[in-house]
Amino acid sequence: MIKVVKFGGSSLASAEQFKKVANIIHAEDSRRYVVPSAPGKRFSDDIKVTDMLYECYGLAAKGKDYQTSLKNIKDRYYGIINELGLDLSLEDEFKNIEAGFVGKSGRDYAASRGEYLNGIVLAKYLGFEFIDSAEVIFFDDYGNFDADRTNAVLSERLKNTEYAVIPGFYGSMPNDTVKTFSRGGSDITGSIVAKAVKADLYENWTDVSGMLVADPRIINNPKVISTITYKELRELSYMGATVLHEDAIFPVRKEGIAINIRNTNAPEDEGTMIVESTSKKPDYTITGIAGKRGFTAVSIEKDMMNAELGFGRKVLEEFEKNGISFEHMPSGIDTMSVFVNQEEFVKKEQEVLAGIHRNTHPDSIDIESDIALIAIVGRGMKSTRGTAGRIFSALAHAHVNVKMIDQGSSELNIIVGVEDADFEKAIEAIYDIFVVTRL
Repeated sequence: MIKVVKFGGSSLASAEQFKKVANIIHAEDSRRYVVPSAPGKRFSDDIKVTDMLYECYGLAAKGKDYQTSLKNIKDRYYGIINELGLDLSLEDEFKNIEAGFVGKSGRDYAASRGEYLNGIVLAKYLGFEFIDSAEVIFFDDYGNFDADRTNAVLSERLKNTEYAVIPGFYGSMPNDTVKTFSRGGSDITGSIVAKAVKADLYENWTDVSGMLVADPRIINNPKVISTITYKELRELSYMGATVLHEDAIFPVRKEGIAINIRNTNAPEDEGTMIVESTSKKPDYTITGIAGKRGFTAVSIEKDMMNAELGFGRKVLEEFEKNGISFEHMPSGIDTMSVFVNQEEFVKKEQEVLAGIHRNTHPDSIDIESDIALIAIVGRGMKSTRGTAGRIFSALAHAHVNVKMIDQGSSELNIIVGVEDADFEKAIEAIYDIFVVTRL
C-alpha cells in the first residue's frame, strides 16, 4: 500500500509538532511520500512563516533594512532544528534567499521558501530524500498548472524513490522562476503527488479531526462527517467550508484516490473520508451545512417575460459586461431574480440597471441587499421524503424568513436565501432539526 501524507502549517509549527508528525509517518511503512506546508502559528498571536517571508521580502525589495525580519525567520527554523537535535545548517539556503529578496525575485518566490526550508528540515529528520518541487511541478507560460508535464516528470522521478519529502504550494514556470498555487495550495501538491505515484490513499493531516457538519464558530461542537463524496465536498467548499483547498480534489478524483482528513494532534481519530462515490449511508439525512453572507438580489418583473425569446440572456449579459458573476437565478413566469456578490455589484450598480432597462424594458426592478445564502448538502436527501419541508419548518419555527430557495436537479443540495441578520440563527435551526433532534 502507498500513502501520500500532507501536513499543514499548524502540524509543523514547532519541534514538538515535528515529533508528532514523525511518529505518524513511521507508524505505517505505507506513508512514503510527504508533502509539508510552511510552519504555521504556534499560538494565537503568533505569525505564520509565510507572512514573515512576505514582510521580509517587502522590506528587501524596497531597499529597506530587512535584517531583523530575516533573523526572525532564521530563528524559527533553527529553533526547530536545535530542539530536534539535528546536525543541519541552512546558511547556504538563507544566502540564496537573501540574494533573491534583494534581487526582487518576486512574492511567489518569497512565499515558497517557507515550504522549501521546512521540506529540507523534515527530510533530514525523517531520513527521507528531499525533492525540490520546482524541479517536478510545472506551470505554463500563462501561469496555469501544467498537469500533463508534471505528472510525467514527477512519476518518473518518484518511480525509483521509496521515501521522499516534496514541499507543497509551489512549482516553476518555463523560465525557471518560482510560481505558487493560491494560498492553501499544499493540499493541491499532495493530490498531484498522490496521482503521480498512483497512491492508494491521500492523507491530509491538519488540526481538526475531519470535516464538520457545520461551522464550529456557529454550532458548538458540531458532528464530524465520516464520509463525504467529492460532489458534496465541492458544494460545501464553494459555500465556505475550508478544511481542504477545493482544487485539491481534481487530480485524485480522476484516479479514484480517496482523501482522508486527519488530525495530527489526535491521530487515533478516523477523520473524514472523501470519496468518488459510496454505498455507505450518511449518518444524517444531510451531510453538511455551509453558507456565505453579503449578497444582493436583483429582481426583474415584466408581463409575458416567459414568451420573450432571449430575455434571460439579455439580463445576464449586462452583469457579464460589468464583470459581475451571478450565484443563483430563480425565476417565475413573469419574474426573475439574479443573486450577486454585493461588494462587486455596488461598484457597477447603476451601469447594470441602466443596461437592463435599455435592453429588456422591464415593468420594474427591485433590489434587496444584505442577503445570506445557505447550502444544505447531502446525498441522503435524494432518498428522503420531505427534506425541503423540514428545512422550511425549522426556519419558520426559528422565525427566519426565506427570501429564496433553489434546488439542483441532482437533489444533492438545497440553497436558501435569508437576511444576513438571520444567518447564524438559520444554520442553528437547520442543524438542530437534522442532526440534534433528527425529526
